Amino acid sequence: MEENVFEQLAKRYDTEDRMALAQVIVEEVRRELVNSPSKSVIDYGSGTGLVSLAVSDLVGSVLLVDSSKEMLEVAKAKITHRGISNAQVLYADFTQEIPALKADMIIMSLVLLHIPDTKKILQTLFHILHDDGQLIIVDFDKNENIHHPRVHNGFSHEALQQALSEVGFKSTAIQTFYHGSRIFMNQDASMFIASSIKA
Repeated sequence: MEENVFEQLAKRYDTEDRMALAQVIVEEVRRELVNSPSKSVIDYGSGTGLVSLAVSDLVGSVLLVDSSKEMLEVAKAKITHRGISNAQVLYADFTQEIPALKADMIIMSLVLLHIPDTKKILQTLFHILHDDGQLIIVDFDKNENIHHPRVHNGFSHEALQQALSEVGFKSTAIQTFYHGSRIFMNQDASMFIASSIKA
């Protein structure tokens, strides 16, 4: 992850465009959390909590994990301001170390594209999940118009499904749920949600 970029962005991260896109993602993720009132959730790469704080009412607990302290400071202020009692933050980078954490569910929203080694982070998340735990990934579909040295240009459903299967997830449902203009590096793009269960 590009630490400094996100540190610098933190205070002005919640733009109208980002909040609007997060709201689209929140609506999709809430469908996955319908029967999860006692579940423990980790939001990996949580940023300022745009997604996970908006679904905290549906779950038992939410742990916002990010490698940017500044992002987490913004998230902490939101938690306090909104009186959210079941959310905490953790400054960590799972690409560097595997934490001694366990969770029923992990949400990763528009984060995978920033992580160079996709397989390795999926293995780490698999390790953290309880048996029968669920990994929810929201990201961009493969987009040949995107070229950036540090960002994946989205993911093909087939390749991601194969990677998840190789890591040990027993079932994955992937579907594209949104098309938007200029939402990915100023290009028109579509987003998918992938839901995988740990065997």
